Amino acid sequence: MTRLRGRAPRVVSLVPSLTEAVAVTAPGLLVGATDWCVHPAGLDAARIGGTKNPDVPAVLALRPDLVLANEEENRPADLEALRDGGAQVLVTTVRTLDQGLTVLGEVLAACGAPRRPRWLAEAEEAWAAVEPVAGGAAAVVPIWRRPWMVLGRDTFAGDLLARLGVRNLYADHPERYPRVPLAELTGAGPELVVLPDEPYRFTPDDGPEAFPGAAAALVDGRMLTWYGPSLARAPRLLARDLRAALR
Repeated sequence: MTRLRGRAPRVVSLVPSLTEAVAVTAPGLLVGATDWCVHPAGLDAARIGGTKNPDVPAVLALRPDLVLANEEENRPADLEALRDGGAQVLVTTVRTLDQGLTVLGEVLAACGAPRRPRWLAEAEEAWAAVEPVAGGAAAVVPIWRRPWMVLGRDTFAGDLLARLGVRNLYADHPERYPRVPLAELTGAGPELVVLPDEPYRFTPDDGPEAFPGAAAALVDGRMLTWYGPSLARAPRLLARDLRAALR
């Protein structure tokens, strides 16, 4: 998409991490965002429902030039309805760090950002210098409870953890987010359990007790799963939490 003559493009984002990336880089472009788009604070954009249940008529009423979506976070039926209504929809796929960094550059260019942001270069530099602080510790990485679900193969979060030296015991599972009974998870013999605070909000009192004998790293889910400005700080903060758990 190229910049429209006479005005900046009108952008609606259905992806919280892309919302933050666009809002920080090119303030004023976003006219709509989901209820889950909580960064940056005070974002001035119409709220159009959730990532899984956007209000399609409300999105179309905003007359967007571009709608940002993701193949994992948004439902194909909603995206098709937006296209049927005349919206141009850019659907991203992000399963590795390198893919995420590339997609961010492409999305910002599509939104008409005047230049490549400094935070994106800082994120690339930070991850290029990352050290595998976890030392290959065998781990499970739950993302939900009741039922238990964990990171499996080909996930963005899994790639970040692998770069930090975490060996995901389910990295070769046929599913990307398999449901695994707790007895099987503990029976796999993890040395480490990585517990993010989103999408399920694991806390010191809700999660670690299920994995006796394993070190528990409670991490910021945004640092682990968002691709955007947070990537510049993510390696430092995730490494800090992993080190603390494995002492």
